[in-house]
This record gives sequence, C-alpha cells and structure tokens, in this order.
Amino acid sequence: MGCGASNQNPGAAITKRIDLQLKEDKRRLEDEIKILLLGAGESGKSTIAKQFKIINVGEYTEDELMDWKVVVLDNTFFSIKTLVLASEKLGVPIQPENQALAERIKELTPLHITLTPEIARDIKTLWADPGIQETFSRSSEYQLNDNTKYCLENIDRVSAPNYVPTQTDVIHCRVRTTGVIETNFELGKRKVRLVDVGGQRAERRKWMSCFEEVTAVIFCVALSEYDQKLAEDETTNRLQESLGIFEELVTKWFLKTTIILFLNKSDIFREKIKKTDLSVCFRDYDGGLNYEKGVAYIQNKFLSLDKFIDETGNGRTRVFPHVTCATDTNNVRMVFEAIKETLINANLAAAGLI
Repeated sequence: MGCGASNQNPGAAITKRIDLQLKEDKRRLEDEIKILLLGAGESGKSTIAKQFKIINVGEYTEDELMDWKVVVLDNTFFSIKTLVLASEKLGVPIQPENQALAERIKELTPLHITLTPEIARDIKTLWADPGIQETFSRSSEYQLNDNTKYCLENIDRVSAPNYVPTQTDVIHCRVRTTGVIETNFELGKRKVRLVDVGGQRAERRKWMSCFEEVTAVIFCVALSEYDQKLAEDETTNRLQESLGIFEELVTKWFLKTTIILFLNKSDIFREKIKKTDLSVCFRDYDGGLNYEKGVAYIQNKFLSLDKFIDETGNGRTRVFPHVTCATDTNNVRMVFEAIKETLINANLAAAGLI
C-alpha cells in the first residue's frame, strides 16, 4: 500500500512543478526590468546608455576615462580629415596658406594616434579656415559625426600632455555599436537591464535575439537627421528610415509592449530648422522654420504609426514621447525621472499585476 501510494497521480507532481516554475518566472519578472534600446544608426542610443550608466551606476573612474582617451583622439583626427576630404569633394577652396596643412592631415591614419603639438596646431588652423567652416555648414551633403564641432573646439585641451578625458568628453565620444551591450543598475528594489543593440542595418538582424521578456522599448530618433542620408545607403533619408523601423516594431514585434519614444538631438534640430525647412523630408509640412511646430509634426508622425488598442477600455496609451538631448546629462536625468513610473507600470503589466 505504501509503495503504491507514492506512485499515485504522477500528473499532479508535474502540475505542481509547472506551477512552481510559473511562480518563479512571475517573481523574476516582478524583480527585473528589461529595457531594449533601439533605433537607427547615429540616433544617439549609445549616448543615452552612457548617460544612464552615469546617472544610475556612477561616473566613469579615472582608469575608465583614460580608456576613452584613444577614442577622443581618433574622433578628433577623423573629424578634421573628413572635413578636408569633403571640402575637395564639394569644391570648397581652402585658403592657399593652409593647403600644405590640409595635405598633411589627409595623410593621417589611425596609426598617427599621438596628437603632437604640431598636428594640434595644424588641426586648429584648419578648423578656423573659412573653407572648412563652409564645408562644416554643409554637413548634410556628406557623412560627418555630430561630435565634430565639440572635438575640434577642444583641440587645445585634448592635445595637452597631461590630458585626461572628462565625463563630458566620454558622453560626446562616438563609437559605432556592434553586437549587444548591457548596462545593469537598480530602480528601487528592481534590477534593470538596459540592452543596447547596434542600429546600422547590418546590426539589426541581431535585434530579434533580444526580443524575449522585454518590459519596455526605448526607441531613439534623431530629430536633426531629416535632411541627411544613411551612412550605409546614401539614397535613403535617415528620418524616413527611422519611421520605417518604428512602424515595423509597433505593428509586428511589440504589439502591446510599452514604448518610450526619445525624440533626440533636439539641440542640433533647434539650430538646423532655423535654416533648413522640414519640408525637405515631408512635403506636407507647412510649419515653417519653427522648432516647436517641427518637433510636434515629427512626434505625430511616429505616434500615428501605432495601432495599439487598449482592451481594458480605459484609454491607456503605450507610447510615451520625450524630447531629449542625449549629450546633456541634466536633460537626460530629468527625462529618466519622468519615465521611472512608466517603467515600473510596464514591469507590473508584464508580470500580470495590472
């Protein structure tokens, strides 16, 4: 009898194990927030990730800062060399007395990573050249990093013998994201995993491997890229590319997931729209050279793509837009404070608690 009783109803034991696993999965979902950081290349995703690290984990240590020194120097070299080559391509003349400097800069390679006083003087002189400044003003006609002005205006400081990068220098550094990079921190009692995946087309096939158990998606859009083409496809407008990616995400992959929309690079957009009308990208835009109207138009373009239906009938939305400047720590700090409740509510919804 005793032996027989121990073998009764094996299905009940299986059911119990399943119930325990479900409870464990639910507890884990309650305790962890997984944020997927998505967007097209050059949208500022990785800068947002660095800011979240500074805000929630702590500033970069001196050793970590020194690790970024080579990137600062590489960005500086790349910026001035790109401007010199672009001036030739656009037919913008450089002052005759600076032609020899331009030729020396063109010969620079990543191997010339030591910023000597002579090279620093050449860079500073060329950056002040009227032809280079005109070329810089026409950056939408070729591929130029957004941190170019920052790098070249700080040439005296970064070329000093005892130079140590600052937190702000790291924020402005440009490194193409390849693969998947995680930043971990805590939000109250919850653990947060911020997953940053490369945004260029070649990197996007890696996105799907990160789609499981996502609490919320932060989608970054560069407002300022409405007159620029993709680095990997110079026939496609960058902002139109972002709209296409966003539409696929909200209509195919994340039908009910909370979406936090970062309308990023607002500082660059504010200056650009004073001169370049948004109608170069959207023919029906009639708001003129107006920052607020431009932002509102782009925001509505993205929001109109979401077809989410609130099954509870309470009118709940699931896309939360925020205008951001990823290089401004104070701005990102305020935005992060604003999205905390959104993230917690998304976490509770994912766990089935609301």
